[in-house]
Amino acid sequence: MSLKVYVDRLSQPSRAILIFCKLNGIEFEEVNIDLGKGQHRTPEYQEVNIMKQVPAIVHDTFKLFESHAILRYLASAFPETADHWYPKDLQKRANVECVLDWHHSNLRRGAAGYVFNTVLAPAFGLPLNPQAAAEGKNLLSASLATIDTYWLRKDGSFLLGNSQPSLADLSLVCEIMQLEFLDKKDREGLLSPHKNVLKWIDDVKNATAPYFDEIHATLFKVSEVFEKQRSAGASS
Repeated sequence: MSLKVYVDRLSQPSRAILIFCKLNGIEFEEVNIDLGKGQHRTPEYQEVNIMKQVPAIVHDTFKLFESHAILRYLASAFPETADHWYPKDLQKRANVECVLDWHHSNLRRGAAGYVFNTVLAPAFGLPLNPQAAAEGKNLLSASLATIDTYWLRKDGSFLLGNSQPSLADLSLVCEIMQLEFLDKKDREGLLSPHKNVLKWIDDVKNATAPYFDEIHATLFKVSEVFEKQRSAGASS
């Protein structure tokens, strides 16, 4: 069965899926959907995902969207996937599901709302929204504190006190990497109070090397462009 993965590497959930596939030796064809060019709104792509979002997959004739659903499906459909990503033990799996559900309504809302309304909105032809940015920043800060004090535990390097990463670790760290779009001082101000989070990010990067940096290379390049633009604006 052939697997096509429809992604934009500037999309945090897209990156999580690409890293997961590469780490677990899952063969796939990457199909780039450039959000900046509106390729997600074409009739051709709507045949893949009626919601006009990335990521999405087509596995033979089966179509699926929503990143967490895709990660769960891939972990279950490909037997070579290591158990720690999505444990067969029902209680351990339920704990991973708990973090993933929390992510959607907390960390994702906060990070996406803040980054989009602070940096990215003009690239999509929309104005910056300071009020939405402030609300996003508050939720983002609260989410980082929750990860630091609750989801990370002393008995393991990864979420839930695990000794190896799960789907939740990969998804949440890829989300936090969106903060690379921000001004360096702003980014450090958000992350520096949370020492456990900083160590955990490094642990996830190391556990997913070399694919983590490979898949994030596009993000790093674009963030450099934003940084140069900010520097030029400050100089002028």
